[in-house]
Order: sequence, then C-alpha cells, then structure tokens
Amino acid sequence: MDPTKLRAWWWSRQGLDGRLAGRRPAEVLQETGWARSVGGCNPYLALFARSGISREDADAAIAAVEIHELPSARGCTYVLPAADFALGLAAGQGFHDGDLKIALKLGAASGEIDKLCDAVIKALGKGPLATDGIKQVVGGAVRNFGPEGAKKGVTTTLPIALGQLQARGEIRRVPLNGRLDQQRYRYALWRPNPLTKFKLSREEVHTELARHYFHWAGPATMADFQAFSALGVKAAQAAVAPLKLAGEERLMLPEDRDAFERFQVPKKPQYALVGSIDNISLGVGSFRSLLSKEDEGRKEAQGLEETSGHAIVDRGRLVGLWVYDPATESIAWMSFVAANPALKEAVKRTEDYVRTQLGDARGFGLDSPKSRVPRIEALRKAAARV
Repeated sequence: MDPTKLRAWWWSRQGLDGRLAGRRPAEVLQETGWARSVGGCNPYLALFARSGISREDADAAIAAVEIHELPSARGCTYVLPAADFALGLAAGQGFHDGDLKIALKLGAASGEIDKLCDAVIKALGKGPLATDGIKQVVGGAVRNFGPEGAKKGVTTTLPIALGQLQARGEIRRVPLNGRLDQQRYRYALWRPNPLTKFKLSREEVHTELARHYFHWAGPATMADFQAFSALGVKAAQAAVAPLKLAGEERLMLPEDRDAFERFQVPKKPQYALVGSIDNISLGVGSFRSLLSKEDEGRKEAQGLEETSGHAIVDRGRLVGLWVYDPATESIAWMSFVAANPALKEAVKRTEDYVRTQLGDARGFGLDSPKSRVPRIEALRKAAARV
C-alpha cells in the first residue's frame, strides 16, 4: 500500500479532515474510536481536533452520561459513547484481577472482597461518595495490608472492590469537578447497569470489538489489533473470522474496501494538533507509523514510542511535535516542514483552546509543568534550527 495514501486514509477515517465539524461528542467517539484516558488532556484534544467541541460541551456530555470514562479494552480506561458502554465493559472483563490475586496472597479471602463490594453498594445507595466518604461508611470491612501491601502496590482492599464493581457496571466513577483531565473522583451507583441486558458471548464480544477497531483503524495488521485488544493469536483470529476482512498483511472491513480504493490524498495541507496518545497513532502502533520516509532519521523523531510530546499531523503524516508551557501560556513546537501560515494558524487555534478552556495540556496524570521543562526547551531549540 502507498504509505502516503494509507496515512491520509487513517487521517480521514479519524475525522481529522474536518468532516465531523459540529458533531456531538458521542457521535465523534462512535465514529473515530474510544479516546484513551490516563488523567490527561487526550479526550478533550481528540474531540476538539475532530469537531471543534469545547471543554464545556464535553463536560456537559459527561454529566449527562452521553459519554463516560470506563475500564475497557485491555482493562485500560477510555472515554466511550453511551452506545458502547456495555461492549467496553464486557471487553475489559478478565483484565482487572491482578490486584485481587495479590490481595488473596496477602491474606484476604474472596468472600471478604465480596462482602466489601456489598457494603460499598449499600453505602452508595444514599448518594455518590468520594473514597474517604466510602471508608467512613464501610469502616471495618476494609482490610489494610500494611507495609507488605504497600511494597506490592495494594494498600487496602477498597480499591480492589471499587475496581471490581466498576468492571461489572455496578458503579461508575464521576470526576469531582466534572473534568476528565484530573484524577479525583466520587463513586455512584449505576442504574440500570449497562450490562443487565447485554447478551453477547465472550467470543461475540471479541468479534464486535474487532469490528469497531477495524472501522476506526483499518487497514491494520493483526498485531495492531492484538495490541489494542490484548487477545492472543488464536483468540484474535477467531474474533476476526466472522468479519471476512479484506487484504493480506493489512486488513480492513470489506465494506470499506471500495471507499479506500477510490480515496485520493487531498492536495492542500490540513494541520491538526492532537494528543500524544491520539487514535491516529494508537490504532496503528505508534506515531512512528505516521512518519514519512524522509523524516525517519531526524533526531527529533527518535524515541517517539516513549512520547516526545503531543503531535502535529497533516493528512496523516506526522509533521511536528508540541507541548504546552503554562509559564508563558503558549505552545512550544517544532515542525519537520516550513512553518507556513496554515500551520501557524492551527497552532494558534489549539493554543487558544488550551489556554482559555483547559489551562494546561497534561499528557497523563503525573505530567507536570516542571517535568515538561526539558521537552519545552528541546522543542524551542529544535524550532530555532529549522
């Protein structure tokens, strides 16, 4: 496949060509994929880059439970549209037992965790509570594992119970201030439970997950799908078999093949600033998949898997990197191409959005302005050399 056409196709399928302008947050996520969420700005940037959605409108959709942050594929947290709540929860089943196994080795009993889950549900029956509030109500039902548990990253049984209940769709996690780019929550009962009427078997869940994935990211390899889903080789092959995917190494849904063949790469540049874990790269492995051949050897392009900052893309090609500098309320950026007026305008548009609506553009929960200083300095030096 022509790599230029392939990148541009991904870019178009991801809605970065402007075709989703003005659409609702749930529609954007349904069409382009669940937004990876790690306590940073990625969900907001994803919605803004594709549809111009304001933070206020995104937060309103969260409050109305039109979209929600859930443990989903691989057990990782994503922001999903309501139509996919049940599928996302079902796809995450089986990926939440790591801490439970540690707790059992530390002396907890499975029946003890079950009783704690029941106590949490009863506590939340009177209304949403933060973790401290839940602890006060359930009291002695929470086991503290002491220093030994701290060494293993499992301090008490409460996070385990909360994780189990979230995975089952019994409770949901609600941001304290209604925002996705922070990690302080209350917990609320989820009624009706999204899984109550969900009837797909485990195998059917895998197939439906594959259908979603290849709609968002195809043509993609089986290895890409496995990385997204965490399915083994046999399970992944069984999942895609009913879809009758077209292609050889890179596969796509058969209903998309004609559109792909007809697709033509736009002649004019169209820039978008996206987050470091945006689906334009996550669906195909990494940002390295979006580099043109002439950019692969650039110093600034090295270490992209470890994240060198957020990305600037043009018709699917990675053409630059950026981070936000709260000290100057500006974006530090560099590009592999000439800084033309259209590129500068794209940077300014995102800079205004971050400054006036987000206040910062943290890549993940532990990202901080201080930790970002070396990246800011490196990008500005790189920009000066171009």
